[in-house]
Amino acid sequence: MGMKTLLDTMLAKPAVKRVRKNHGLEHATIHVLGERVQRHGGMVGRSDRHGFTLYGDVPTKILADACELALQRLRAGERGLAIHPYCGTNFVTAGVLSSVVAALALLSAGRGWRARLPRLPMLISLMTAALILSQPLGLVIQRDVTTSGDPGDLQIVSIKRYRIGALAFHRVETRG
Repeated sequence: MGMKTLLDTMLAKPAVKRVRKNHGLEHATIHVLGERVQRHGGMVGRSDRHGFTLYGDVPTKILADACELALQRLRAGERGLAIHPYCGTNFVTAGVLSSVVAALALLSAGRGWRARLPRLPMLISLMTAALILSQPLGLVIQRDVTTSGDPGDLQIVSIKRYRIGALAFHRVETRG
């Protein structure tokens, strides 16, 4: 089985489709919040097959309105709302690429820092290139793998606010 076929098979699984749709809605909601509330406190989200959790202090009514509008806009074809520049996918992509480059650059350099020190300029250059490449690559991976800009029949079931000490967050439950 080829790599593309394997990926397509994985992405077609119902649980994975749900996570991707919820991840897209999570991003779209964060975009809408950013448009509506100038200081929405740098929201951070985590998606799963049942919905998503948004960490950050925002009034529940404002979040609920943003979720509904985000879902409407995704359904209207604004697929780009599902992509976010600060998604963890981008950070993982940067970490993987720079780690691979570092490992390859130091692979045959010998042991100890004295043997590896002459490779430092090359290592810095290659890691910088990897980080630059990771920015557009991370967005492509989001678009094609980790999120979906097509919510299909996704529906928002409930939104609940929680607070643990200074940490405020909302759980958004979905179905569809």
